[in-house]
Amino acid sequence: MFLRFLLVFLFIAFIEFYFFQAVKTFIQDFSQNKKSIILFATYFLMGISIFIGLVSLFYPPPQWNNFFRFVCSVFLIILLCKLIGCTFLIVDDLIRLFKWLIALFKKREITSSIGSNEGISRLKFFSQLAIAFTVIPAIGLVYGIVRGAYKYKIHKVNISFPNLPDEFIGFKIVQLSDIHCGSFMNADPLVKAFNLSLEQKPDIILFTGDLVNNEAAETKPYIEAFKMLKAPFGVYSCLGNHDYGDYKVWESSDAKKENLNNLKNIHAECGWRLLMNENVPIEKNGQKIALLGVENWGGNLRFPKYGKLDIAHAGTESYPFKILLSHDPSHWDYQVLKETKYNDIDLTLSGHTHGMQFGIDIPGFKWSPVQYIYKNWAGLYKKGSQYLYVNRGLGFLGYPGRLGIWPEITVIELQKT
Repeated sequence: MFLRFLLVFLFIAFIEFYFFQAVKTFIQDFSQNKKSIILFATYFLMGISIFIGLVSLFYPPPQWNNFFRFVCSVFLIILLCKLIGCTFLIVDDLIRLFKWLIALFKKREITSSIGSNEGISRLKFFSQLAIAFTVIPAIGLVYGIVRGAYKYKIHKVNISFPNLPDEFIGFKIVQLSDIHCGSFMNADPLVKAFNLSLEQKPDIILFTGDLVNNEAAETKPYIEAFKMLKAPFGVYSCLGNHDYGDYKVWESSDAKKENLNNLKNIHAECGWRLLMNENVPIEKNGQKIALLGVENWGGNLRFPKYGKLDIAHAGTESYPFKILLSHDPSHWDYQVLKETKYNDIDLTLSGHTHGMQFGIDIPGFKWSPVQYIYKNWAGLYKKGSQYLYVNRGLGFLGYPGRLGIWPEITVIELQKT
């Protein structure tokens, strides 16, 4: 463990000092005052980055509190941007190395490219590229932390079905997903998001998993905020892959089980009906539809398959319309669509992907790196008569922000064709 963190620290130090050379070359024609200011800022940021690297040697990241994790995330983003910028310096060094080797091979007199006007010009050019390709993405990613993480966007979708009972025409669903409350610093952003959700006047609120990052204890500061969510036909939820505590090292299997039981109790305390491989009827003026909820079932990247759709589906044959809550959208591809006995599930609601919290999402075009892993990763999809909606997530994980793929509150209105 210590060796791993030592290697990380050495890598950080290498990037910082390598990038520092680009800064010195970049500012060589600046006035002395500007040089002093820029160098001071560079030394300051470099010192903090190296300090964080040192801290990680003795105080591993899993033990960091939310505030320190947030600060470290900002500097990690800056470091990654510096790494991108340093690639241009590496190109310049490789060019000079290649010329040196050719000269050595031909036994010619070697003239340092740094000492020539041409070399200095090229070095300065690559230094400018390094600075530009560090600063521009860093500004964008820092914006994603400061503003993008809480730039809640309401996605309104009307979906029509021929078999929808008449009493449910215009039935309004608010879907929330992937809150990851352990990533928040305080409850204010969640209160804002929940108020926006309630302003939509939903008939029912459905949450599709990942309430926490790892532990049920993460919910303590947010219980009262969760209790805000109320709707005439109730609030229902299912579990996501993070809710099981699979990504934390527990003292014992019993401690892990206790954590999951605590999380289940928190759903109940907040007034949410957690669906664990089961179904419930939703009745309106004598007409009924079925709401099914399964535990996490992942078809990609070896995510666990706790869900038992056969159990959740059992007994729903008499319902004319069915909605399924399943956290991972790959479940729709690998089981819901493939097994004919589930072709009566009209609408599946999922989350999980977060849209990778980064990408382009504008009318007529959307792109995110996550699309190379998940075929269905954001928004509405249809196959035959069955629909899937993938919520982009309300919270964040890892990168403490969002850029281009904003946190989502989904409003689905059911219609009849």
